[in-house]
Amino acid sequence: MIAVPGANPRTRSRALFVGFLVVFSLFAAQLIRVQALDAGAPSNAGLAIRTVKETEPAMRGTITDATGAVLATSIERRTVIVNQQAVTEYEKRIGTKLTTVGVTGAAADLSPLLGIDQASLASKLTGTRKYYILAKNISPLTWHKIADLGIPGITSERTSIRRYPQSTTAASLVGFVDEGQSGKGGIESVLDKQLRGQMGQLSYEVGQDGVRLPNGKVSDSSARRGHDVRLTIRNDLQWWAQNALARKVRETQARSGTVVVQDVRTGNLLALASYPTFDPNHISVTSGSLTNLAFTEVFEPGSTAKVMTAAAALEEGKVTPTTSMIVPYSMHRSDKPFTDAHKHDTEYLTFAGALAQSSNTGIILAGEQLSAATIESYFRKFGIGALSGAKFPGESPGLFYPSSKWNGSQRYTVMYGQGVSITAIQAAMVYQTIANGGLRMPPTLIDAVADEDGEFVPTPRADGVRVISPQAATELTAMLEGVVSKDGTAPEAQIDGYRVAGKTGTASRYNKELGKYSGYTSSFIGFAPADDPRLVVSVIIQDPKNGYYGGYVAGPVFRDVMTYALQSLQIPPSPTGSRPPALKLKLDTPPNINDPAVLADRRAIGAGPG
Repeated sequence: MIAVPGANPRTRSRALFVGFLVVFSLFAAQLIRVQALDAGAPSNAGLAIRTVKETEPAMRGTITDATGAVLATSIERRTVIVNQQAVTEYEKRIGTKLTTVGVTGAAADLSPLLGIDQASLASKLTGTRKYYILAKNISPLTWHKIADLGIPGITSERTSIRRYPQSTTAASLVGFVDEGQSGKGGIESVLDKQLRGQMGQLSYEVGQDGVRLPNGKVSDSSARRGHDVRLTIRNDLQWWAQNALARKVRETQARSGTVVVQDVRTGNLLALASYPTFDPNHISVTSGSLTNLAFTEVFEPGSTAKVMTAAAALEEGKVTPTTSMIVPYSMHRSDKPFTDAHKHDTEYLTFAGALAQSSNTGIILAGEQLSAATIESYFRKFGIGALSGAKFPGESPGLFYPSSKWNGSQRYTVMYGQGVSITAIQAAMVYQTIANGGLRMPPTLIDAVADEDGEFVPTPRADGVRVISPQAATELTAMLEGVVSKDGTAPEAQIDGYRVAGKTGTASRYNKELGKYSGYTSSFIGFAPADDPRLVVSVIIQDPKNGYYGGYVAGPVFRDVMTYALQSLQIPPSPTGSRPPALKLKLDTPPNINDPAVLADRRAIGAGPG
């Protein structure tokens, strides 16, 4: 120690003591800060290293039909994980002795449970990785058997898979999910937010060997299951319609087809068959259409659209079902000939007869009594050119230009369903409107969605839209019954015990791939019982190769599906002795051409303007 000249030894000792006291105080303060005040940081860092976090997937809600039949459901599965560094410590009792069997023993015990051969499994268990996936989609029962083995480093994560018990029957309607269990089509996509639920989180401590510590810190936030959804679809009817459609598409070697079944009074969609289809349980190997063609496929309807022109003419008072007509095979409008599908001599028909025989020229004679704007307004009131309101993904509004943009020939082709493109849903809506006394009910597909308590809350329904008067609808229904009579174009659509009203359609089909018209769209749309309408069935067959007339191709499918639907829903037959109104279709004698009430092509015969 260096002596300080003139300093008192006692003073120097006191100064040194104070100096040491200050230094030790600083060390003590730092120790307190590290061990007490700042202890959380290193503690949390250590805890983070020891903590394993597992995400608990939320089970998607179940989708059912109107009767409770399951269309889509989620099933719990496990993903088996290995910490390769821990497996080497695997011990098991062999005889009376506890023996370390390591990777070899683990592979032998796990092989029959995982369905993986021992050599491959041993390779997966060997290494230094602390997280390696051994197998996916393992059932809870199998996982419990694996867990009971007590192999160090073998853990699992909860997952789920989506199952579709009806397979191809309602695939394009219900949709499918991707590997992350997110909806990618149909109802799965429309209501993905409601169906998916809320994921949970599980955190726990593990030791150096990766094994969960019994007394470690645990944090558990349970997953919440998604909401269930109930559709308006009836599974038995969907199955029947899908199979009837598939048989006809294959039989006629057609490109595709749809069947729509709708409740006349409510607008509820009871079946939406679409073919070709796919299996949502094996989406990776599908070759069919992933969308429901009833909503997405756009086509020129042809003669089934004539009812809209007829409805407009009846509602505007330009014709009645008994209006006399002189119907030629061909006539010129806008410097272009318009003809019927079959060549014939000039015919003398009523307006009901012209519709029953699906005469293009007859419909033009009636429709040209109205302005193009009036025709357009009625088509739009029927729902043409707009989305249906069913809120199905990918739905098309069709193609329907304003009448101000129609060219000369389109003014007339629209009247009989060419020059306008619609979907099968829109086509069914037209006939639902007529069957419902002129009141269009927007189609409904989602009946109800469950709330947080699991109670179903009905989907709000849109109000109906008045399109034509009940009187006009009644007159048109009587005319449509003539279509399925022996003198009409679809006697194949008759059903024993029930009065049926409907219309055939055979339209040239525009092929986008070829850039021209090629093939046909064959259709039949109708409702029954005609005396008290309850159901509409629309059948559309695209590009059939083996026959193409709507009555021949689509009519039998309509009869098959409608017959089953009437029986399944226990809709009583028409009253005994009930018969269609006795509407005359053909005139006994040629009408007087000079009678202004007679519709005729006066331009061609020089009797004045038409």
